[in-house]
Amino acid sequence: MGNLAFAGSHSVNGVSALHTELMKKTVFATFHKLYPDRINNKTNGITQRRWLMQCNPGLTALVRDTIGDAWLDDFDRLRDLDAHAADAGFQQAFAAVKRANKERLANLVRERTGVRLDPSALFDIQVKRIHEYKRQLLNIIEAVALYDEMRSHPERDWVPRVKLFGGKAAPTYHNAKLIIKLANDVARVINSDPSVRGLLKVVFVPNYNVSMAEVMMPAADLSEQISTAGLEASGTGNMKFALNGAVTIGTLDGANVEIREQVGEENIVIFGLTAAQVMERQANGYSPRAVIEGSPELSQALNAIASGVFSPDDRDRYRDLIGGLHDHDAFMVAADFDAYAAAQRKVDAIWRDQPAWNAMAIRNTARMTWFSSDRAIRQYAADIWKVPA
Repeated sequence: MGNLAFAGSHSVNGVSALHTELMKKTVFATFHKLYPDRINNKTNGITQRRWLMQCNPGLTALVRDTIGDAWLDDFDRLRDLDAHAADAGFQQAFAAVKRANKERLANLVRERTGVRLDPSALFDIQVKRIHEYKRQLLNIIEAVALYDEMRSHPERDWVPRVKLFGGKAAPTYHNAKLIIKLANDVARVINSDPSVRGLLKVVFVPNYNVSMAEVMMPAADLSEQISTAGLEASGTGNMKFALNGAVTIGTLDGANVEIREQVGEENIVIFGLTAAQVMERQANGYSPRAVIEGSPELSQALNAIASGVFSPDDRDRYRDLIGGLHDHDAFMVAADFDAYAAAQRKVDAIWRDQPAWNAMAIRNTARMTWFSSDRAIRQYAADIWKVPA
């Protein structure tokens, strides 16, 4: 079907720069040799009217009070906010808006799940379709490893953290549904353990949809964009989170590459293998078992999950899921675990310096103007549809 579509089209575009280049080298490599000018890039965009003005009225009002109303019609003018990133007064107002959004989400989570959340904790959110390449499993395993560390070293100054998940799995996708089950099992154990003193909470928010996204994205402190490099076409959740003042932790995949270019590498937390490194490992015979055995934190977390610590009612529930990581690890969960865990501790260090964190968050909001759907549609109109200006 893809080949027929390519042959019948005058223009073929990817939805992120990385994805577009991969199309040229992989799935459409032969066609690209025949038609070298046909493939072009049109990075996705999001509408600021829904994903800032509608879903985050508190931040919208603050921005209007600070830089005026011109940006409402000319979104590029939002960049004027950048000049206020280091201003203590503006940071305080920005943080107050974020706190109100977190309280709103905490109230909704309590209504739907019964779990109480502390709005002063770091809200670490991963919401997207449940799929192995998006690596919700990596996030859950790191939560288990963090839980083990907190219990082993209660004397450390741990950053309070809430890890929120949301998303739906295809009805026949067994492993994706099992990952949802694991997230809920891990949440039940961690949330009921008094030894962590409420420093870590895990919640899988049920029935994730657009309405829920409009509450969760304005409340996020940390945006999880951790797919295996080379497999995410673009993503727009990453854009929505950043626009609402969340700092991204992610791989160099999809539009994360371009987000880093826009916000600056000092305002995003990047970790893990690149797309080229993933392909190289796969080609050269990657051994996940050796990687797991060489990482005590990872090994301990996987053993806990596989042995039924989080599923006492069925101790074999996750045996095959974890066994798959030992045997093939197609999505490089083990390969990226240590780098991901280190990146999370870097996040903790930045969070402790609230002025530095707030400045990063403000710069993410201010520098997301390029990801507006207005820009994307203008590019389609000029380069593909040939609409007269």
